[in-house]
Amino acid sequence: MSTGEPAPDKAPGPGPKKAPEPSGVDLARVALRAAKEQARARGDAARQKKQARRGGGLRSGARADGRDPMALGAAINRLLTERGWETPAAVGGVMGRWPQIVGDDLAKHCVPQRYDEDERVLVVSCDSTAWATQLRHLAPALVARLNEDLGHGTVRMIKVLNPGGPARRYGPLRAPGSSGPGDTYG
Repeated sequence: MSTGEPAPDKAPGPGPKKAPEPSGVDLARVALRAAKEQARARGDAARQKKQARRGGGLRSGARADGRDPMALGAAINRLLTERGWETPAAVGGVMGRWPQIVGDDLAKHCVPQRYDEDERVLVVSCDSTAWATQLRHLAPALVARLNEDLGHGTVRMIKVLNPGGPARRYGPLRAPGSSGPGDTYG
């Protein structure tokens, strides 16, 4: 039905659209937030007046508050929680306890390099292909053990890196185009 008149809910012309006015629950939330901020401000002002009458300065009362000293371990745990560093810190602990987790023999030849938090992948480098193969066979059991220690789903996969060969040397005794010996060193 085109009558030539603009629709009542649309303003004529190319002007910017207005945001809808808050109503109902939204208005109540805004009013509650404003009331809480005003009450907090009144409480802070009253507390400052009371402290000024008593000689000023911050004093600790009989009850625990945020100014009380806390143990170093509790402060570190609070910092880790506030910043969301629990998983990286736990995986860092695993890297420090690597010999206890995998055993001394495997730990001598396979070293954790890094943890990708987004992909949940632990990257481990080995000093020979034999140890890399051994770690690949043990990877499912190791992932289960790590997740038992760190929490379900923390480590999804272990990526095993093969060893790198020695630096390539160029000289008169090298065959041109040769890729050199295999990767089993150690």
